[in-house]
Amino acid sequence: MADENQTTSAEEQALADEWAAALAESGDDDANQADIDAMLADTAKPAAPRAPMEEFAGGAAPSNSTLTNLEGPNLDVILDIPVSISMEVGNTDITIRNLLQLNQGSVIELDRLAGEPLDVLVNGTLIAHGEVVVVNEKFGIRLTDVISPSERIKKLR
Repeated sequence: MADENQTTSAEEQALADEWAAALAESGDDDANQADIDAMLADTAKPAAPRAPMEEFAGGAAPSNSTLTNLEGPNLDVILDIPVSISMEVGNTDITIRNLLQLNQGSVIELDRLAGEPLDVLVNGTLIAHGEVVVVNEKFGIRLTDVISPSERIKKLR
């Protein structure tokens, strides 16, 4: 411990000597040891501690917050944000050679069986499974299994 104090004092003295030399070179005749000590004292002060950040989903919110209520955060602020929803019939891996040979009428074998449910993805995250239906001459999907919100949140972390 005494060695550390001596080393620190020697380092502080070396720094003070460097400051004194720099001030002497700058032509400031009024610089003295007290000024150097004051500068060192300012640089030696530790930074102010930072307050811990509160997590968005956890902990108690301030009582005057307008974004929370007894049931949790108010999600009205994000309800109008658009997201991309897609249905995945299946997928497969092919070589670039086979990709370049594809033309009209080519058949690509997928990794799913006929009649197996499709994946419903929102921004690339699985949220449900469903089956294809036709509604007013357009394709649609009937959801057969929806992933619970808690499971979806776990996948995001």
